[in-house]
Amino acid sequence: MKVVVLTGAGISAESGVPTFRDADGLWEGHRVEDVATPEAYVAQPHVVHRFFDARRAALAVEPNPAHHALARLEEHLGDDLLVVTQNIDDLHERAGSTRVLHMHGELLSARCRACGGRSRWVGDLGDFPPCPACGVGALRPDVVWFGEVPYEMDRIEVALEGADLFVSIGTSGAVYPAAGFVQYALAHGASTLELNLQPSEVSLLFHESRQGLAGELVPAWVEELLAPGRAQ
Repeated sequence: MKVVVLTGAGISAESGVPTFRDADGLWEGHRVEDVATPEAYVAQPHVVHRFFDARRAALAVEPNPAHHALARLEEHLGDDLLVVTQNIDDLHERAGSTRVLHMHGELLSARCRACGGRSRWVGDLGDFPPCPACGVGALRPDVVWFGEVPYEMDRIEVALEGADLFVSIGTSGAVYPAAGFVQYALAHGASTLELNLQPSEVSLLFHESRQGLAGELVPAWVEELLAPGRAQ
């Protein structure tokens, strides 16, 4: 059985990853969308770096049972499992998953605007450090901002085309192209399952939708899938 899993903010929220939005939807008086665009970076790079430096510093949280359950599933399915995540944290990897595609990039990576090189990065970028590859102080967060094309779309589409089962975990179903993955999977014959705190905007498109905490739903689903005779 070939399985593609999409994970969103809901799975990380249960580990305590901050939302960085106040009750009024703002961060330090800025709309979050306004500190995560190419235009914002050109206009106020220090503000953008401060926002992402704070998010990087907030990664001192631990994977939860949902992350660990997906890592366990990979131990059994190997290359037949692919986790596609909208999250930019490293919780899947720290739980033990290795087959993970970060379609929105990664906080622990920096991309050089001068040479295009990518480097693992754990510190701040706000003081404009030099690129390890070319030496130019043009590093930006290696994340996909609003208005930019997500990473790995070709690989994701190929995986969805060959999937027997598509599972969406902790996503709102409001952000495209990820919100369209269920339709793409269905069009290619996959069974579909949603595991979410509450019904998403695309819940009705899934064959089955279960509501609850990811830390409870995902381990239960993995146990169910790995029952003798199921994950073939």
